[in-house]
Amino acid sequence: MSPTRFASEHKWIYWGAIVLLVGLAVTGVIRYASVKKSSATLSKAEQLQEELVKAGYPSPDTDTVQQLLGTDGGPVCEDPGGALNTALWKIQQANGATGPGMRPVISDTRAVRAERIVLQVYCPDKVDEFDEALKDLKTDDTVRR
Repeated sequence: MSPTRFASEHKWIYWGAIVLLVGLAVTGVIRYASVKKSSATLSKAEQLQEELVKAGYPSPDTDTVQQLLGTDGGPVCEDPGGALNTALWKIQQANGATGPGMRPVISDTRAVRAERIVLQVYCPDKVDEFDEALKDLKTDDTVRR
């Protein structure tokens, strides 16, 4: 048996090895991207936890923060001072009744500060827009601690 005949009969081994190596390379690149992303989301989540604890808030669960906010702040940073978001936020700051019994309440200052901390960590460029949108919102210490 000549070496040329042996190589030509077993080409499928070479092709199989090439396909396997390309598949492993693609998998490695995909896994690297996801590990890099999860490392970035973890560092942002930990930074948010530190800032919230410094401000006197309880520390949220790291996994939950990572899933909700990711690396860019998700829905919190999309348009924090937009008219619709502000209107929805003000509606949620009500007494909890429905229909004619629904009354606006004075929002708690700490709730507004918590959202501001999230914006400072995830999208610091939007903090001024947030402050401007809520400058006329009346807040006070309304929650017992």
